[in-house]
Amino acid sequence: MTTVTPAVRAWRSEHDRLVGIAYRMLGDFGHAEDVVSEVALEAVKAERADAGAVRSWPAWLTTTCVRRAIDRVRSLASVREEYVGHWLPEPVATERLPEDAVVDREMLSLALLHLAEQLTPEARAAVVLHRAYEMTAVEIGEIVQKSPAAVRQLISRGERRLRLDGDSASPQPADAKALAALVGAVQGGDLSIVLGLLTDDAILWSDGGGVVAAARNPIFGAEKIGRFYVGVLQKATAYDPLHPFVLTPIAINGELGLALAHSGRTDVLTLEFDGAGRVCGIRQVCNPHKLTRAFEAAG
Repeated sequence: MTTVTPAVRAWRSEHDRLVGIAYRMLGDFGHAEDVVSEVALEAVKAERADAGAVRSWPAWLTTTCVRRAIDRVRSLASVREEYVGHWLPEPVATERLPEDAVVDREMLSLALLHLAEQLTPEARAAVVLHRAYEMTAVEIGEIVQKSPAAVRQLISRGERRLRLDGDSASPQPADAKALAALVGAVQGGDLSIVLGLLTDDAILWSDGGGVVAAARNPIFGAEKIGRFYVGVLQKATAYDPLHPFVLTPIAINGELGLALAHSGRTDVLTLEFDGAGRVCGIRQVCNPHKLTRAFEAAG
């Protein structure tokens, strides 16, 4: 009979929480799973070296996971600089996410994962641990090896950058009613209704990764976004005159999103709305390599 050691038992128990931390920091589920697997190996090595040295395996696992994720963020920075077009986080179907991550959806939306790319790795870790896991500045400081005062500053600045500080109205995710109106307009073939819902300063981010056609840079303003989608619609109509665009609401990253089928492919979109119910942000993930976890498991 194989003996399950305390380190392995703790890793199994903490696995989902660790994946949730790593995914929120990395915006890439595959890399998050890799980090958590590396943590398992480190735990086994540490236990074999000195089983009595670790007072709390959950705390040790969290610390190691965060530090590994910080290292991974740094190593991915150069890769993402060379990425073809604009990089967006990997969307994951809500039902495919660890239950722990879905219970507390803070820092889980594509919008926040995307904005978090602007933060330093340590700031990203501090905000994730504070907002999503309610850890104190003292606890976080021990993990990222900074003073509590420095951690509080990281959190404060990070929250302002992510518009989580409450000082300004932040965009809101789509609700079922708003998405139903959009779907109805598109399915009815009236793209003008959709474009009329855009704010003047709306932004579209589109990620094709050089694999499929997509806008290489963000598109600013309702007029330019409108022209972009008119062009996409023309190509989609040439591909399938009867059903050029097919929109389907989906549960993605703990919120409502859209699957847009057109021209023989399916993209994933998430929308942000302002206080007046108008669309101010669109994130469209087109790269098929990023969409393997975006839809519910078959069966």
